[in-house]
Amino acid sequence: MQAENSSKDSGEPPSRRPFQALKKFHSAGRGFWRDVPDADWNDWRWQMKHRITTVEQLQKFLPALTPEELAGAKLANHKLALGVTPYFFNLIDPADENCPIRRQVVPRIEETSTASWEMADPCGEDSHSPVPGLVHRYPDRVLFLVTDRCASYCRYCTRSRLVSNATGYDFHPEFDKQMAYIAAHPEIRDVLLSGGDPLLLSDEKLENLLSRLRAIPHVEFLRIGTRIPIFLPQRVTPELCAMLKQFHPLFVSVHTNHPRELTTEVHDALARLADAGIPLGNQSVLLKHVNDDAEVMKALMQKLLMCRVKPYYLYQCDLIAGSAHLRASVAKGLEIMEKLRGHTTGYAVPQYVIDAPGGGGKVPINPEYVLCRNAGRVLIRNFEGKIFEYPESADGKPCGQPPLKVEESELV
Repeated sequence: MQAENSSKDSGEPPSRRPFQALKKFHSAGRGFWRDVPDADWNDWRWQMKHRITTVEQLQKFLPALTPEELAGAKLANHKLALGVTPYFFNLIDPADENCPIRRQVVPRIEETSTASWEMADPCGEDSHSPVPGLVHRYPDRVLFLVTDRCASYCRYCTRSRLVSNATGYDFHPEFDKQMAYIAAHPEIRDVLLSGGDPLLLSDEKLENLLSRLRAIPHVEFLRIGTRIPIFLPQRVTPELCAMLKQFHPLFVSVHTNHPRELTTEVHDALARLADAGIPLGNQSVLLKHVNDDAEVMKALMQKLLMCRVKPYYLYQCDLIAGSAHLRASVAKGLEIMEKLRGHTTGYAVPQYVIDAPGGGGKVPINPEYVLCRNAGRVLIRNFEGKIFEYPESADGKPCGQPPLKVEESELV
């Protein structure tokens, strides 16, 4: 972090702090903006207006850019725009090129390298889009894209082809056509608003969209996917929360990858949403040198629960073009899941998934806990590696005699 919250205070890299230190809440502070009046700093529109968006600004606030970062920043607007709010920028450790916040938002030249298996649209959204701005991939739910803008731009963004319009995708949602499609398909009961970030819309525009969706009889459930409470907690005003409260059942999914992102400001913003009766879930992406560490991930999940947010998904990083330097292995993801299940409350264990490349949807990925199964029994392994038998027959008795000795399989 900048100023008083610098990781140099502890003498340890940010991702390797002691476990309890990772769980503490700190303010992001003001850093370079310490002289900005409170009224401006706490105004989300001021934050948006003063984002770091150019190489020159980045060099001013982060003078120790690596050659890879400088080259990446110069080319950023050809793939995905550079954009970081002053608030979120304050979480970057300027002395650590592997700072977990820095790796998420500062471009690198590696983004220009594309492997043969990487894709512009790894989740196949465009091929499942019956009208502009709507993705209908699952039977009973749709993804409703409302904007291509975000408060800050994640360098691993699944929609980097679309978000920020750096590639010339020229995204224009057509709300009337999106609404008409939903109204004409009674199997759709669940609508997820995403983008870009829906909470960058004004209260009035967002209220209008939610009202129109709520007026469709078969739409039972509304969701908003957002990183605004993390990038721009100033946007989560009492007025916004009061407006959202009208549309229950309404859920909000936030996106947090490292415990440092959960500041006192974020804690308070999430509390305002929770106090409005809005259930909160979190989606994380497994990222190399960000959260590919079991202690970091456990601290994040436990800290989320302290914010009244239920860990929902842990995503294997999508095969987005230019993201190889940020992708951790599936083996690492399974190792982390092994160290969560049974080692912390089940509420703190997300579902680890791969969004199947090309549009196959989310596929759960779990360590091997079922060792073998037949008509008479299921042989299972617990988090300690101990082996147990569960009877499969109708009367509750195992069929036949259990083996005298069970060899434990090698742990994943």
